[in-house]
Amino acid sequence: MVSDRAQLDAATKARIEQAVLDVFADREFHRVGLIEVARAANVSLQTIYKYYGSKEELLFSSMDVWLSKLTARMIDHLQGIEDYKERLRKVFWVTLDFFEKNPKLVQLQMSSVYVNTWRKQEHFDNPQLFGTFLKVLHEGREKGVITDEVDEKFVLDFIIGLLMRLAQMYVHRGMKESLTAQANPLFEMLWRAISKKP
Repeated sequence: MVSDRAQLDAATKARIEQAVLDVFADREFHRVGLIEVARAANVSLQTIYKYYGSKEELLFSSMDVWLSKLTARMIDHLQGIEDYKERLRKVFWVTLDFFEKNPKLVQLQMSSVYVNTWRKQEHFDNPQLFGTFLKVLHEGREKGVITDEVDEKFVLDFIIGLLMRLAQMYVHRGMKESLTAQANPLFEMLWRAISKKP
């Protein structure tokens, strides 16, 4: 039986989550042993099993923590922005900025996340993160500025697909060109695709 993770010391939990990011970003899921994560986090293997139970749960719960940081930044940055297009632009920019500052999270997703396994985890839907996106899209629908040709979830898929591709290619191309430096022209391209035509 897995112990309540809330009982785990915050500093230890943070070390484990950082170790997950460092170790899983380097190579594929099946090539990572839990003992490596335990050593990198300076904890016992028993601690990993006690609070996480499995390699899958360790990976996906740690990813959820990192993505929750993106959600918190997004919500914080949206405060006080009234213009709808600028709200969506800010969501787009914050996401690019987050991945630019956390390339190991992108590497981890490319090397160790098997989508078929991830989608079976409770963390996959991430209602806080995707709910924030959907809330902004819903506002756009209510204001009559976002296309109503397709369901909002498909507009979300379109945006997330673009953001993930940009983040992955940023890492693949050696992180030489800033993602956020290109954010405005990229967002304008996206806006032309999803805004409601007169």
